Amino acid sequence: MAIEVIEPGLATSIQDQGRPGYYNVGVPPSGALDLYAAAAANALVGNDPSAAVLESAYMGPRLRFTDAAVVAVTGAQVPVMVNGDEVPRWESFRVSAGDELSFGFLQAGARIYIGVSGGIDVPVVLGSRSLYALGAFGGFEGRPLQAGDVLPVGSGQGTPGLRVPDALRPEYPKELSVRVVLGLYDYRLTDEGMSALIDKPWQLSPVADRIGFRYSGNTLKWKDRKQPFGAGSDPSNITDAGYPVGSIQVPGGVEPIILHRDAVSGGGYAMVGTVISADMDVVGQSAPGTQTRFVPVSLDEALAARAAYRARTREMLAALS
Repeated sequence: MAIEVIEPGLATSIQDQGRPGYYNVGVPPSGALDLYAAAAANALVGNDPSAAVLESAYMGPRLRFTDAAVVAVTGAQVPVMVNGDEVPRWESFRVSAGDELSFGFLQAGARIYIGVSGGIDVPVVLGSRSLYALGAFGGFEGRPLQAGDVLPVGSGQGTPGLRVPDALRPEYPKELSVRVVLGLYDYRLTDEGMSALIDKPWQLSPVADRIGFRYSGNTLKWKDRKQPFGAGSDPSNITDAGYPVGSIQVPGGVEPIILHRDAVSGGGYAMVGTVISADMDVVGQSAPGTQTRFVPVSLDEALAARAAYRARTREMLAALS
């Protein structure tokens, strides 16, 4: 069983739930930017949630199947077609040998996930099949997909007609509230700068990929200080420190960037806050132009949100088991 790539779509790559445990040596976790949608795509086709799926940004690929399979598409709202006939999203369906899967124009959200019974069977690198493009490893030959690629698929049996209940399907609005835990360097902002960060909306710029999401629309103000030894001259420079996934750094001291799953693990820009893990899928599904407000929460609130996110994922998996 294999999948032939006729058209690769945009930034289509192989991703799973990621490779945690190597950030201390500079290897980010990678994995799907929307872990919930990726897990749902796998569950719909009978795979373990950790199996590899395809992730596309904004524009889906055109694929041909060499054998019959069960397929599911989750994530961004986009028309899904088999041989030109529309099929449902968030629901498993059967394809036959020679069938072609294609996509219409994006309507909401940003990233599409394609699960296939058996999973995309590429080699495991450091415990994951996820592509890390900057490192040129994982995925298919260490790169995004190209026309002419032939993707191996493992053996598996899925059941067509399974569907994620409507109440467990996320929505992708154009105005978002993203919860953040402030720190470690928010104290370096002036009162005006802090107000700009949390009291005013930001707009996601076109600079948004697996590494980071840049926001514009306001200006952050920084307190004057003598830069410490080892820090640069930029007002937001610090002596190098580690970056948690989801941290908000401000290169140039003006436009914040949320670091996502392929970001570097450290550097010399101040982190004014960190997006909580429960909201990282929401960030991953943000399209350019999305109006976003950063809402401060406590660590206890962040942990409660993480527990609720995990409970919702378990509920979704149980509904499809």
